[in-house]
Amino acid sequence: MSTRPDYGIDAPGVIRNLILSGVAIAIATLIWHTVRIGPVTLALYPGCLYTAASLITPGILMLIYAKFGKFRHRDRILSYVPWNGNEQVLDVGSGRGLLLAGAAKHLTTGHAIGIDVWNAEDLSGNNEQNLLHNLDLEGVRAKAEVQNQDAQKMNFPDATFDAIVSNLCLHNIYNKDGRAQACREIARVLKPTGVIVISDFRHMSEYRDNFKALGLQVEYKPLNWDTFPPLRILVARKTASA
Repeated sequence: MSTRPDYGIDAPGVIRNLILSGVAIAIATLIWHTVRIGPVTLALYPGCLYTAASLITPGILMLIYAKFGKFRHRDRILSYVPWNGNEQVLDVGSGRGLLLAGAAKHLTTGHAIGIDVWNAEDLSGNNEQNLLHNLDLEGVRAKAEVQNQDAQKMNFPDATFDAIVSNLCLHNIYNKDGRAQACREIARVLKPTGVIVISDFRHMSEYRDNFKALGLQVEYKPLNWDTFPPLRILVARKTASA
């Protein structure tokens, strides 16, 4: 086990496929250009290299975000929680614990819970053991715990949490009804004075509409161009009548 926290690579299969496909196209194009120079191949040559670059570039940008940019974005997400230190916090889709550990560091008498089902496709080394190891390395194990729970069916009582955070999780629920159910569960376990902060690159307007339909006040933050893919942040709060 590493002695430094390791929060893995997001969507490792996507990154691998983008880079390998781009490299394969580039190599095939160069070989073809070498052995068959002619009007047709000369015309296709720039387009094929452009296609290769259009695959490799996003793969590299995703890798840079996974290794460096995600830490800045984590801090941005957590900055929307008005911390006092005594909060009960829920991290939906904890993965290897990046948001969970970050939230726990804001706590004194509070407590943080992370839930996940640990799908290997979502994150490299995505399992509970790696998450707990990161909590130990971050020195926050006493202020955080981990539970295997599906966001669509949580076993927490109503109005349990002061803050609920989530990053790049809900889009992994592949049907619209399932995502709506997850939003209902998140709203259900939020205290009347609580705050929800969700970041994602897909279905954000869907989450916004779901929370508004549940009576929550929703702020839709601008697109963040220092992440890849560019991510939005949604902040939702319960109203007195919600």
